[in-house]
Amino acid sequence: MLDVIFLSFFEANAEENWFNLQGRFPNAKRVDGISPIGAAHRQCANIAETDYFYVVDADAIILDSFDFDFIPDPKVRWPGGNFQDKYVYVWRSLNPVNNLVYGYGGVKLFPREGVLNHKVWKPDFATSVAEAFRPMPEISNITAFDFSEYNTWKSAFRECSKLQSKVIARQKDDETELRLWSWRTQCGKHKFGNWAHLGAEDAHFFVEAGHDLNLINNFQFLERKFDTSYGNPPTFRQAQYFIK
Repeated sequence: MLDVIFLSFFEANAEENWFNLQGRFPNAKRVDGISPIGAAHRQCANIAETDYFYVVDADAIILDSFDFDFIPDPKVRWPGGNFQDKYVYVWRSLNPVNNLVYGYGGVKLFPREGVLNHKVWKPDFATSVAEAFRPMPEISNITAFDFSEYNTWKSAFRECSKLQSKVIARQKDDETELRLWSWRTQCGKHKFGNWAHLGAEDAHFFVEAGHDLNLINNFQFLERKFDTSYGNPPTFRQAQYFIK
């Protein structure tokens, strides 16, 4: 079995999700408290002992049907594509706020050497590491980011900034526009739906103003932005920082 690494940054539901993941997969590993996101993934690669490793975000509730059993075969080529070991793989996830089902928040499978040797950190990390990117049809988890006002806003802001700017490699314009529309208009019935809407709207103006998109992967910046706009941010806890 490939390494499974749980990636957390002080999420309120992280301990519960980590406990549940360990219950099913006792050999799972954890990286906690590292920002920005590229540095956190590099630390995952540092502790991985297999050529590929799975990454589970801290707010992911893994479905009972998902077993982390896919292993890329370097001798097998995908129809019309590259050999299996040339990809980053992303499984689909259910968004509980707007009911979208796509790769946002899904389980990811990275090539260890690709992450360790990656030099240019782009806003959408997953689609920029390997030679190719492959979405997988199975739903791996529920992305339970909807546990607070701040976290719901942050999740919407980060994702909609990427959708709005269309920086996701090999994205399809019609799918991107539909997802962006859902983030901006289909969250109202949820407890924190208004915060998802605010995050989506803030992302629109952030991108239109031409700000550095790499800031969406810096958690200190996100907390400052939330504080400036809405006040009463979560208490920022001291974390490790590996910038390079």
